Amino acid sequence: MKNIHRIAALSVVPVAAALIALPAQAAEGPACPVPTKAEVKQSNDSKVDKPARGATAIKGVRVNHIPKGFTYGGVVTSKHNGITEYGYQWGDDRPNADVKQRSLWVRVVCWPKASKLAQLKNGPFNMGTFSGDTRTEKIGGRQVLTQEGDGALGDGRYAGWVERKGVVVTVMASTPLVPELSKIIEGIKL
Repeated sequence: MKNIHRIAALSVVPVAAALIALPAQAAEGPACPVPTKAEVKQSNDSKVDKPARGATAIKGVRVNHIPKGFTYGGVVTSKHNGITEYGYQWGDDRPNADVKQRSLWVRVVCWPKASKLAQLKNGPFNMGTFSGDTRTEKIGGRQVLTQEGDGALGDGRYAGWVERKGVVVTVMASTPLVPELSKIIEGIKL
């Protein structure tokens, strides 16, 4: 009987330690979402999804508000300078020169040094840098850095924020989608 009590007592210690550690893990949040090998290959091969994926297009990220009208999409990944960029681009079949052309790009950047919004101005991103005339404003309940879209990103509005230390989220919405940018940003959950 004493052995049973001793075994029971010993088995409670690891469980108690794990339960104590849970609040600390929850406060940190889950690790930064990274693409699978298959998604890296899809991105490298420039494969297109027809129809476009939905709210869970980026593993570990939920985009709860995706405007209607997209006909295709694709995973976009990049790994360089100690960071991983992982996102999804939605688009329609209109040419880029068409003012009604609709595109949306949501990206997560795993950048261990990221902790403050101001750092995005000098972020080591391959594409979608905050190099223009930036502003800090509140959109979709988040404090974000914004700038007007430029030639590389297309026309529209570009926004980004530090979700938590080491995790940056950026969104590029084409001009017709700018009125929905607040709903898009508010609906992004990691």
